Amino acid sequence: MERLKVHKIIPTKWFLSSGLVLLLAGMFFGVIGGLQYVMPGFLKTYLSFEKVRPLHVTSVVFWILLAAMGSVLHYTRAYTGKLFSMTLLRIQWIILAITILFILISYSLGQFGGREYWEFPPLLAVPILIGWLLFVINFTKSIHTFKKQPVYVWMWLTGAIGFLFIFSESYLWLLPYFQQDVVRDMTVQWKSYGSLVGCWNMLIYGSGIYLMEKISKDSSYGHSKMAFALYFLGLFNLFFNWSHHIYTLPVGNNIKHIGYLVSMTELLILGRIIYKWKESLTDAQKFSHIISYRFLLAADIWIFLNLILAILMSVPAVNIYTHGTHVTVAHVMGTTIGINTMLLMAFCFDILMEKNQRPVRFHRQITVGYFLANTSLLIFFIALVGAGIQRSQWQMSNEGILFSTMMKGLMPYFIVFTIAGFFIFVGFTLVIYPLLKHITLANPQHETSLNLLVRNNKLGGRKSTPRTLAKTLEIE
Repeated sequence: MERLKVHKIIPTKWFLSSGLVLLLAGMFFGVIGGLQYVMPGFLKTYLSFEKVRPLHVTSVVFWILLAAMGSVLHYTRAYTGKLFSMTLLRIQWIILAITILFILISYSLGQFGGREYWEFPPLLAVPILIGWLLFVINFTKSIHTFKKQPVYVWMWLTGAIGFLFIFSESYLWLLPYFQQDVVRDMTVQWKSYGSLVGCWNMLIYGSGIYLMEKISKDSSYGHSKMAFALYFLGLFNLFFNWSHHIYTLPVGNNIKHIGYLVSMTELLILGRIIYKWKESLTDAQKFSHIISYRFLLAADIWIFLNLILAILMSVPAVNIYTHGTHVTVAHVMGTTIGINTMLLMAFCFDILMEKNQRPVRFHRQITVGYFLANTSLLIFFIALVGAGIQRSQWQMSNEGILFSTMMKGLMPYFIVFTIAGFFIFVGFTLVIYPLLKHITLANPQHETSLNLLVRNNKLGGRKSTPRTLAKTLEIE
């Protein structure tokens, strides 16, 4: 007698589901941090701001990394038909999951030792590097040849290998040669962090092009000149885009000029690709992937908003005023949530929801959460820009106003972005809950039908067997 095959969660989905949990955790810590701006001393005994900030930043960074890896591996499996090793995939996830857990625990206990974004003890970077190496091996071995491949394969390859080397570079500060020179140390630090963002952008943008091809059923996007222009520009950005962070450092002017020229162009091309793709879709194609389509649309809008701010920030005369203010935070939040997270949410709904299943039961909830998150993010974004402008005026002023006085003047902005941050958290919770609920159930539609048929013990007037049940329900 043939046994029914049990519905299993593909290991690539572990990356996405655990990433979603980290996203919620990161937003929760972000709300706590916002409350500490408004109410100094809030939860200071248990979660002081020096703990909350790295908990927030690290959770969101690893949300991006896990979701990007999961998307790339899942789409690679769909593109090639088979991953090189599912065992390697499981080992990679276990290594990263345990390491991230240790990192969050170390922050909670006040154990630090690293630099910004990677504030955990440097020893914990070793398993991250090992996990990423397994990712590179699994991906490259799954792609048998790189000849005549679509652009997203090249983006995935560049992002995966680039991150491996640049993550190592971000720890050069451990060497005395860099520690003993402040300018050299800061230059390498900001260079590596900027390039790391370029690496995960490669993974995300490549997955975005793959998803757009999937929805439109048009493979021309991956081979178009515009897509390859985005790739080469993204590669150039990966090497030089970071330079606008160091306008205030005494480094070569050529580096600053290159950074100014390239820092605003990548988003422009990506926005154009999404815009042209939207125009080519039929209503049926949009409806069949309605939620993923909405998140791609949201990313396109946020690309436009961030492009305006990025162009202003990239002008050296403006950057002197905005550097180190909340304007920079607004740009980071707009990019991290508005672009990267919206694109990754599109991938999550495409991958985590079963084939031909749309979350009809939660459609209203997801729609409310989607609009609540985006509206709140816009208010959050504007409040940060306003706070940044006021702080930049204080930085360049000769009036001698105390820092504490300036911060009190920013309190209305802090209250607004804290409230907006709370509703961003609520909005994404409404969106993410159906995804996590769905992934924890073993194909609920089939289970319901199967239980009903087993209880009646009949199938079309005949005695039911596992073989006939499986054939009728088409369980895979």
